[in-house]
Amino acid sequence: MHSQVVVLGGGPGGYAAAFLAADLGMEVALVESDPRLGGTCLLRGCIPSKALLHVAKVITEAREMVEWGVEFGAPRLAIDKMRARKEKVIETLSGGLAQLAKRRKVKRIHATGIFVDSQTLQLEGGDPDTYEEARLTFDHCILATGSTPAMPKMFAIGSDRVMDSTGALSLPDVPESLLVVGGGYIGLEMGSVYAELGSKVTVVEFTDGLLPGADRDLVKPLHKSLTERFEKIHLGTKVTGLKAKGEQIEASVEGPEVNGTLDFDRVLVSVGRRPRSSGIGLENTQVTVDDKGFVRVDDQQRTSDPHILAIGDVAGEPMLAHKASHEGKVAAEVLAGEPAAFDVAAIPAVVFTDPEIAWAGLTVEEAKRENRKVEVAQYPWQASGRAIAIGKTDGMTKWLIDPDTDRVLGCGIVGSGAGELIAEAVVAIEMGCNIRDVAESIHPHPTLSETVAFAGEVHLGAATEVYRPKRKSHSGG
Repeated sequence: MHSQVVVLGGGPGGYAAAFLAADLGMEVALVESDPRLGGTCLLRGCIPSKALLHVAKVITEAREMVEWGVEFGAPRLAIDKMRARKEKVIETLSGGLAQLAKRRKVKRIHATGIFVDSQTLQLEGGDPDTYEEARLTFDHCILATGSTPAMPKMFAIGSDRVMDSTGALSLPDVPESLLVVGGGYIGLEMGSVYAELGSKVTVVEFTDGLLPGADRDLVKPLHKSLTERFEKIHLGTKVTGLKAKGEQIEASVEGPEVNGTLDFDRVLVSVGRRPRSSGIGLENTQVTVDDKGFVRVDDQQRTSDPHILAIGDVAGEPMLAHKASHEGKVAAEVLAGEPAAFDVAAIPAVVFTDPEIAWAGLTVEEAKRENRKVEVAQYPWQASGRAIAIGKTDGMTKWLIDPDTDRVLGCGIVGSGAGELIAEAVVAIEMGCNIRDVAESIHPHPTLSETVAFAGEVHLGAATEVYRPKRKSHSGG
């Protein structure tokens, strides 16, 4: 059995690559170990978590309506129905992908693929009816195997009360108490869901701040909000071990505020993800892997093996679905002989908490590390008519600007709908816009999108709703 192009992995990067390769006239086979397409993002990650975060948001907003004189009362939860609704969302999307694959004549193979050599995959398990032979040869393979949740050995104690993100998203129950190990975006998003459903959530983060890597001024409003919703947030603290203790898990914790053992009904371990590059036979190819397990690729997604390209989480950070999709399209175009390359100025990142945090391009933390000179223009949402109207004044929009050219280098937003607002910034950064281009583009009023322009006006000293005149520079003489 032979195919011109084989895509190994059916996640956002894999199916994007397979579909575009088919659209460009290539014969494509898509090998996926799950019977459904969608990968981690759709089946066990981005989509189900956002579905549950929507539930949490509605509960939050219902509670906040008390300030408007509207009371709904305490929510009554039907976990089975909630779980079924989440699964319906997943099935709708995965079913749509299956139909798209069929219409594009992409051959779907439900199996695990193991490299025998640079042009051969051994097919194992899955559904043998989807493949006639145990070996599949190819001209080129696009490796899109993604990543898996990291589970340190000290936490792998064999108890189903210790969950990774996949386990938490299955929504087994609403525990009275939940320990979240790790203050990254996965832990905070899932912690927010369980907190709104009624769990007392404690977060333990090893570093001195939530969301390591994000700018501190963006994290500050979120930290304040989560402090009110979570039972405890312990920073600069580590969990040194877990132990099953009847119907609970005993956690050994070391930190400035707590040093000893704490008991929880469930524990969510969210300390990152690792690329799925081992156990798939890459040692039988010329592909090289770095010390973190990422496959080395160039800007055309080519590996050191001329027959294999790699995209998505397995090909390096950031581990984001939209980055994987973009790389998948680049890989397909490269195989079609088009002059494509992964050359981007801004990859947006979004944390879907309440408030949301989003950023794109250069961050303040990166500018400090690289010793780059930037000017930062901030617009507080306390001055936004729309934010005041909906009671979301804890937000802020900021631009990072080149002081010599006024070119926009980065953008950060914290507040309601930040994930939707950041898209404009991505376009501006990619196009090399001057901050005046953004500030003088008319934005609709009253909207939160105005804050993107108003932050630009702050830099120009022309903001209407805040008084921050631009300082005039004076030369010595």
